[in-house]
Amino acid sequence: MPAVKKRAFALTTVVAVAGVALAATPATAEKGIGGGTEAPPVVSGDQEGGSLTATAGGISYDESKNGSGPRSGTIAPTGDYSPPPCWYAPAYTPAQFKKEREAVWAVDSTGPLWDLDQRKRYVEGKPYKNFNLDKAGKGYWWSSFPNTTYPPGWDKCKEPTFWVDENEPPPAGLPAIDAEILAKLAYARIRVPGTKVSLAPKGETKVNLPTWAWLDGAEFKPVSVTARVDVLDIEATTTAVPVSLKIDPGTPDAETYPASGVCDLVGDRIGTPYTKGKAKETPPCGVKYLRSSGDGSYPLKATVTWKIRWTGTGVDGEQTLPDGEFGAEQDVVVQEIQSINR
Repeated sequence: MPAVKKRAFALTTVVAVAGVALAATPATAEKGIGGGTEAPPVVSGDQEGGSLTATAGGISYDESKNGSGPRSGTIAPTGDYSPPPCWYAPAYTPAQFKKEREAVWAVDSTGPLWDLDQRKRYVEGKPYKNFNLDKAGKGYWWSSFPNTTYPPGWDKCKEPTFWVDENEPPPAGLPAIDAEILAKLAYARIRVPGTKVSLAPKGETKVNLPTWAWLDGAEFKPVSVTARVDVLDIEATTTAVPVSLKIDPGTPDAETYPASGVCDLVGDRIGTPYTKGKAKETPPCGVKYLRSSGDGSYPLKATVTWKIRWTGTGVDGEQTLPDGEFGAEQDVVVQEIQSINR
């Protein structure tokens, strides 16, 4: 992974976001800022039209190009995919780590044996001496960060806090933060527009009458999130691009257009809006119900598939992640009338 580069603000973001953990047991106290459960994201900026940045666990997220709106939501990855369960990243300067660890010892909640082992490791030279204060500005203390969605393996990063010199890589074999991990974390923060489709006829349709379906092209454009670690000068941008809409009529007594029910993106729109004079045409995207919904309605589900791509520091070209899906249901009333003029 890229070598550590010195940054002027020296991890103030990490400390401000995560806080000092004064845990009741040695296992949780060791995690401290770097590995404890992250605080809720700190969000700043204009969420409507300006820059939007969220910071959590030492990673800043630029979400200014993300999806928005009352029906927007996170996409679900398809296939065999799971987010990074845990990772290691810079967590403290020497002075910050000294302050955090001495605060833990001061409350006397972790037990004398654990405190003694900690002092030996970080103060008495086995292997570190006086929290590496003499190396201030020449590296960082690294610690573990669990994924707070708690996927399988979130608690597998058990290495105690360790030192990494500036311009040196972390120990081999550890899941150290890098562009790929950042890309996957950014993926989890992507939000896409809601998938309520426009229908014609609107409100209710008729048995055996082709119903046109489409999505507003102004809403369905690529969205992206950038994740960055300033102290390492690395980042990754993950982008979601809409590619198709799948229509599930909500009943087997229906036919879809096309027969697969999958409508591809054409230009910047999925489907074609109905306009006057197209009553005798077959919709490029839509549904025909063969039976009335009676006194109720059918739950038509519209699911958009999004292609996921990412670029990042030290990575050549565009990389891929599994597609994502986001869908929603809407009620469609179907009346028992065989034909209608429109």
